[in-house]
Amino acid sequence: MHTKRYILSLALSATSLLCFAQANISPAKKQSKTIAITGATVHVGNGTVIENGTILFGNGKIISVTANGQVPQDDVVRIVATGKHIYPGFIAATTNLGLTEIEAVKATLDFQEIGDFNSHIRSIVAYNTDSKVPATLRSNGVLMAQPTPQGGTVSGSSSVVQLDAWNWEDAAIKTDDAMHVTWPVIPRFRGGFGGFGRQQASPEALAERTQAAIAQLTSFFAEAKAYSEISKPEVINTRFEAMKKVFAGNEKLFIAADSQKDIVAAVNFAKKFGITPVITGADEAYLVIDFLKDNNITLVVKQPHALPNNNDDDVNMPYKNAAVLANAGLNVVLSIDGYWQQRNLPFMAGTVTAWGLDKEKALSTITLNAAKAMGVDKTTGSIETGKDATFFISAGDALDMRTNKVEQAFIQGRDINLDNLHKQLDKKFSDKYTAEKK
Repeated sequence: MHTKRYILSLALSATSLLCFAQANISPAKKQSKTIAITGATVHVGNGTVIENGTILFGNGKIISVTANGQVPQDDVVRIVATGKHIYPGFIAATTNLGLTEIEAVKATLDFQEIGDFNSHIRSIVAYNTDSKVPATLRSNGVLMAQPTPQGGTVSGSSSVVQLDAWNWEDAAIKTDDAMHVTWPVIPRFRGGFGGFGRQQASPEALAERTQAAIAQLTSFFAEAKAYSEISKPEVINTRFEAMKKVFAGNEKLFIAADSQKDIVAAVNFAKKFGITPVITGADEAYLVIDFLKDNNITLVVKQPHALPNNNDDDVNMPYKNAAVLANAGLNVVLSIDGYWQQRNLPFMAGTVTAWGLDKEKALSTITLNAAKAMGVDKTTGSIETGKDATFFISAGDALDMRTNKVEQAFIQGRDINLDNLHKQLDKKFSDKYTAEKK
């Protein structure tokens, strides 16, 4: 009885949070007037920096980006940003943002399905635009994300969204941008008995099980490819239907693999089906750089604030990994696990600069490189003429938590609300204790 009351109180608390927090934050209206921002240092996102730059944008698109540019006189809203910095909107890759809200409340978790082969699952239809988390990300410059399904061997399709929308249709920049696969790996063998008194499988048995999983994955892809070549199948297979865009080259294939052996195996597997994959995780990618370059592989590496996988690894390798790979000429994207921590994405990029990567190249790992990996670089990822006007103004260096101060942000030209629940709570209790002192 007491347990039931406790569970009920947790549920009511969660409901209260969802019902009463941030009711005053609405998506911004469509851009109505042409805007010119002058005087700022413009970090384009492709490695270029424009001092004293001028950005002119209208109808949600960038019209021009110039140094000391002239601003048209007719009906243009002017924003003077002298001494400030402008950055492209940061992109959170391979995240379950919008697919989960409260980790302790199962009803708010919608990022994983039962089964091993879920190619028919689409994260976009589960994306929750009413989540309270994206607003906290926008305040640090993260304006786009790639909500990604998890679990099983083939998890399903991710999509690319912007983080200020009424519904998932409004949010979508590109639906079904990538199919996500987790490469089967051999679990680490500890030997003897587990902590529960049951003997674990032998290393040989675990290896055999892993090979069987790889064989199943290969069989699934072979059958799906054969199905994709049938113009009008007599029986519709939804899992195979979902794979058609992958084989046609209209959807990327992201494969999660960490060890050098698994990375090589995953790339060779994809090549058999005429696909150039994107490798995510990539802990030991630095050991097979030449192989990755020869195969034109893009890497989505894990956050640098982590420990190495093996006891004898360089303890600083997670910090250096992105720099080593990017300096070798590979297209590198930086990611963070989970969802609420995505607000720290720019600071992870800042950490990478401290471990050997040029600051503008580090910026590219969370902007243009990410857009390229997701296939949306023609419309976003950098501040260039013709692209979406998705960028923000910061008082200082946005990759440094001490100086990142987002003062104004635009998504597709819309001047978005930068309020969030954290700011509201800060104001509430600051007002409370200030009043008490008086």
